[in-house]
Amino acid sequence: MATIMVKDLVKHYDNVVAVNGLNFSVESGSITALLGGNGAGKTTTIAMLLGLVLPTSGDVHIFGTDMIRNRYDVLHRMNFQSPYINIPMRLTVRQNLQTFANLYGVRDINTRIEELSREFRLSEFIERPAGQLSAGQKTRASLAKALINAPELLLLDEPTASLDPDTADWVRTKLEDYRRAHGATILLASHNMAEVERLADRVLMMNRGEVVEDGTPAALMNRYARSNLEDVFLDIVRGRRQGATPEAVA
Repeated sequence: MATIMVKDLVKHYDNVVAVNGLNFSVESGSITALLGGNGAGKTTTIAMLLGLVLPTSGDVHIFGTDMIRNRYDVLHRMNFQSPYINIPMRLTVRQNLQTFANLYGVRDINTRIEELSREFRLSEFIERPAGQLSAGQKTRASLAKALINAPELLLLDEPTASLDPDTADWVRTKLEDYRRAHGATILLASHNMAEVERLADRVLMMNRGEVVEDGTPAALMNRYARSNLEDVFLDIVRGRRQGATPEAVA
């Protein structure tokens, strides 16, 4: 059963085509990676999935609901996290969690915040304004915010960007644990290919607003005769043929 269904999705900004006829589905309980170079259309696609950006044409259905017309029916079942979008800086971490919990209609807010505080080790800075946190602390607080409503669908845009390797590994482990514990569906946009190899059941490669490859990490590496996903990514964004070496293309 598909949690996300996208059909013929198009987004134009004046004369710029950001997304050009996307068609894909994401199965429930899976982790799917949305990859592509800068400007490939990943962030615009996620924004349309959230209903933050209206498509020029096409359809988005999440949990069987038309996100263009009825997104408020299912937004409480979703959440989003990106290090590029800050939670309110003047509010403390606790105040942020309380605010978002109210927005999502979370029951027994204090209990939920205490659960997340233990899981994400927030107690040392939960009363501190978000603007005073380190990068790693901000990520932990933002992930707690993204999980405040125990979402069935989690959309992530570069969740470990700018983090040190230890903190990034900790975040990935938390995401894996959450998926297993809740049967959640995760759509992940990332430039970290090692992260994608570890987390993703499936990879959608975008280029110029279109999906140009679709498969498991192992299948894509086999298709392009590469030993890692980063080399596959480079082949695609540089227009190399499947299975061709850089020397053969030059």
